[in-house]
This record gives sequence, C-alpha cells and structure tokens, in this order.
Amino acid sequence: MQRTCIAVDLMGGDLGPRSTLPACLEFALSHPEVELTLVGNESLLELPDFPPNIRFEHAEEVIGMADKPSQALRTKKDSSLWRVIELVASGRCQACVSAGNTGAMMAIGRFVLKTFPGIDRPAICKYVPTETGSCLALDLGANVDSTAEQLLQFAIMGSVLAQSLGKSHSPAVALLNNGSEDIKGNEKIRLAATLLRENEALNYQGYIEGDQVFEGRADVVVCDGFVGNIALKISEGVARFLASGLKAELESSWWGRLVGLFAQPLLLKWHNKFDPAVYNGASFLGLQGTVVKSHGSADARSFRFALETALDQVNHNVPQLINESLLEAYL
Repeated sequence: MQRTCIAVDLMGGDLGPRSTLPACLEFALSHPEVELTLVGNESLLELPDFPPNIRFEHAEEVIGMADKPSQALRTKKDSSLWRVIELVASGRCQACVSAGNTGAMMAIGRFVLKTFPGIDRPAICKYVPTETGSCLALDLGANVDSTAEQLLQFAIMGSVLAQSLGKSHSPAVALLNNGSEDIKGNEKIRLAATLLRENEALNYQGYIEGDQVFEGRADVVVCDGFVGNIALKISEGVARFLASGLKAELESSWWGRLVGLFAQPLLLKWHNKFDPAVYNGASFLGLQGTVVKSHGSADARSFRFALETALDQVNHNVPQLINESLLEAYL
C-alpha cells in the first residue's frame, strides 16, 4: 500500500516558514504514518533536523502574495507553489497545502492538475461553525462571478464532500440569497435555484439568508466567490471583534477578572468552537487532486489544521468521489 504523502509549500503566506515549518514538524511527529515533502528555497531557510517522515526539495523561486496569477503561471515554474501542485499531478504526493497566493494557486492548479469533466472552474470550500456544529460553504473566493450552471456544479461537489466526511447521508443544500421568497435574488440566482431543485441527486432546501447560515439550517451553502469571500471575511472579523471586546471587558476591572476566572471553562469551550484557526484549510474542489489553501495570515497552530484537512480528504478519497458523482449527474 502506498504511503500517504502531503506536499507543503513552505514559502507561501504572510509568515512563510515561520508558521509553516513548525506546523509541519508538529504534524509529522503526530502522524508518523504520513510523509511530508517540504518545498522551499534552501538559501532562505534555516532547516532543522527532520524526523524520518519528512524530506525536503529545493525550489528557487517564490510566488509573492501580490504577484499576478498570470505572471506566476508564465514565469515561475520553479516556485515552491508550482512544485507542490506538480508533486500531486505526478502522483508522488496525494495532496498539497499552501498559504500562498490564492489566484496563483487557482491558475496553476487548473493548468497542471486540470478540472474534472463537467466542472468549469474549481470552487474554494471550507467548513464554517454553526449552532449545530458546522456547514460547508462554497465558493469562498475562487470565482468572483459564477453562472447558474457553475453554482449547480458547486452544489454537487459540496454535497459529495459533506457526505464523504460523514456530515450526512443526504446533506441539506441551500442557496445563499438576499431573501427566502422565490421572487428574491437576481436572474442568475433564480435560474440556479431551478437547476438545483431539478437535480434529483441533491437534497435542495431552497434559499438561505446570511443570518441563517450560522443557525445550522443547511449542511452545504452555495454562492459565488464574490459573495462568499465577503461573507467569510465579515464573519471572521465579527468573531475577532467579539473575542477582543469580551477580553477587554473582563480585564477592565477586578470584578471582570473575577468573573472571567469563574467563566474560564465556558469561555474556552466557546473559543474552541468558533476559533477561525480550527476551521483553517479550504479545498479547491473540482481539481483532479487534493489542493488545500491555508489562510494567508495563518500561524503555526492554524496551518496545522490545514494539514489535517488535507489528510482527511485524502483518507476519504474526495476527488475520486466527486468525479464519480459528476459522471452520474451528467451522463
């Protein structure tokens, strides 16, 4: 049996190897059955002694967060980001993880790995917390403007992922809209609703409004990348705002500190449920391989969760299951 291997772009993200390298070391020690192939520019790194399940490959170039995707695609084939995606395409690794340039990941992923038949463009998908646990949301930024047919493709892929990861045997799918009534939304959204409703493979539940997403009314929430990315960033900002505001109030007086001391177990439980770091790791669904995008500002703890996401999807054969479902849906 082939040993699972995950390729990691050490150079991507705002913090680069300051977060990716310690996360990989910790992950490798806790998963001795998994191999990690770390890719980066050796001259820019201080490499420690690696455990036996880590190996290193040199890549001369680095794709910056501000680099244009088209430029990265044309001129940076010896970059760490290109190399980790290439490792997946060659079959040497079963997944790759990077905190780097999202647009470049999208462009290189489509060029090197290709999408499955029936998929126009990949979609960024990740779990978001809800009152009842979590739900999958997609697209979260790969496609700023999607057609109704592409929203249907996102729904199929999200439903397959939710089902394969044990979310539900028949995941409830909803379409993000500015109202729950049939007349709400633009022409594209109403057409997408018709396509989702007519697809017998989907458990389509209708429209869902932004304030209902976190109530756990759906297992999969579908939208285009423009709307999804804004919704995601707002929710993450609100979570940080509430956490920092609560902390400031509890530390502002001796009474607040006393209350905080007694409430610490509840506060820790709340933090663990809604901490954005726990949900780090978004998948490019639709590519013919597992590509996981970590948040660009991820620290070592947060990047570790992205590695766990990649391993989970490899263990559940997510790309293969998506391809099989697409063949059933379109043939």
